[in-house]
Amino acid sequence: MKRAALLLLPLLALSACGTWGRLKDVGRAPGLSETQAPPAPTAEPSLTQLSTAQRGGDAAADPQAAPSASLFRTGAGALFQDQRASKVGDILTIRIDIADKANVSNATSRSRTGSEEGGASAFFGLEKILKRAAGIDSNTLVGSATTSSNDGKGTTSRSETISLTMAAIVSAVLPNGNLVIKGRQETRVNFELRELLVTGIVRPQDVARDNSIRHTQIAEARISYGGKGQLTDAQQARWGQQLLNVLSPF
Repeated sequence: MKRAALLLLPLLALSACGTWGRLKDVGRAPGLSETQAPPAPTAEPSLTQLSTAQRGGDAAADPQAAPSASLFRTGAGALFQDQRASKVGDILTIRIDIADKANVSNATSRSRTGSEEGGASAFFGLEKILKRAAGIDSNTLVGSATTSSNDGKGTTSRSETISLTMAAIVSAVLPNGNLVIKGRQETRVNFELRELLVTGIVRPQDVARDNSIRHTQIAEARISYGGKGQLTDAQQARWGQQLLNVLSPF
């Protein structure tokens, strides 16, 4: 009992911490996470952003005043340039259209029966002494019988439909040219927060003309759609029930 109590104390402490955290959020909507600045190359300033002194005689003395004489600088859109995402910091659109269905049914049946008998009809005359003294028949000294049966059935039926469109940012470019993308979107309605996370790797040639890509073309895709709030809490079992489900051996 003491060991069981010692094991329950940490679990109760952890559950109390979670309860205290939820008590602090009573009457408050779930908070949105801060927007993080994605990695992006530095854009060169345009000629109009240079000062008059830099564009005058001082520009020749300062080699950093005008790094190049091109009208199209880094970070600026070009008329004949491919506008699809290809560099770190570029944005592309992800179209998520998941419609999965799965039906699985299994049935198993197993039975086994066994019996064993053993004895000694003659054993140096001792079998007569055993029969007279204890009433033991040496012909049936050992006997066993076993019966085992098992019947199991299982059915799984699942249907999932998700249709979303969101933007993601190119976070890295692999040596072979593939793009590592990461997108995060949060939507809060009243006291319920919905969060959509998408990460994966895409090929530049799979990006469509409108700078979008389907979720089926994302390798190592990780798509998470969930949330937190009052509705999510109502759908969760109480921590006491969860604890009993974990510890109960029956």
